[in-house]
Amino acid sequence: MKKFLVLIGLVLTGFVMTATAQEAKSYKEGQVTVLTYVKVKPGKFDEYMKWLATTGKAFREAEIKAGILLSYHVYSANPRTPREPDLILSSTYPNMAALDKDDDEDALAGKTMGNRATRNKAAEDREALREIQGSEIIRELVLK
Repeated sequence: MKKFLVLIGLVLTGFVMTATAQEAKSYKEGQVTVLTYVKVKPGKFDEYMKWLATTGKAFREAEIKAGILLSYHVYSANPRTPREPDLILSSTYPNMAALDKDDDEDALAGKTMGNRATRNKAAEDREALREIQGSEIIRELVLK
């Protein structure tokens, strides 16, 4: 009787595993991109772009070299209303786990942008150039 119950259990397990295999996803989770929506203040576009092309770029390139970041881009947008962004910044990471590397990013920021007090002051100064309107995280779904 015990052998019979074990046999029935194995058969049922086989059916469940077959059903699960047939329900496999038609996609896999891919890269993760963080989009940041920026409204540049009037007359400050060139100054903000200069910061992005120097200090901002140095930090992003250090992230790529460290294997944290895959790519970054700056996009111009045509706002339909005064409340919409005119720049969209994108940062693409290999996966969600890369977003949890705060200590690594902090160390890179220290090397490329100075100590925490200096970085905080620079962040305050950038507020005179632009307003962050929000951000979102999107994930690529790679079709199989």
